[in-house]
Amino acid sequence: MMAGTETVKRSYLSPLRKLVLFFKASRDRWKAKYHQCKRRLKKEQNQVRAVERSRAAWREKAKEATRRVKQLEGELAQVQKNRRQVSLQRPSSNGRPDIITVSG
Repeated sequence: MMAGTETVKRSYLSPLRKLVLFFKASRDRWKAKYHQCKRRLKKEQNQVRAVERSRAAWREKAKEATRRVKQLEGELAQVQKNRRQVSLQRPSSNGRPDIITVSG
């Protein structure tokens, strides 16, 4: 058989002009759907990055606050320890004429 003498068997019954319009419209719908999905994916990826950045910032703030609390607790314990030592070194008010006690 020669290449030019072959016949093409049609599998569609509709005229080609209608099929072309149908397939073009189908392709356009698919492309629109694809582009919409692509835009949505990009938007959600940006949102994920923003949330991860925000969480990292909050996590760092929480760690810093925890470090600060531990530091302040240490300072408080030191101050309380020094107060106890000062109060233990102070003589009692018994027998001191400058301190007046009221007995009821």
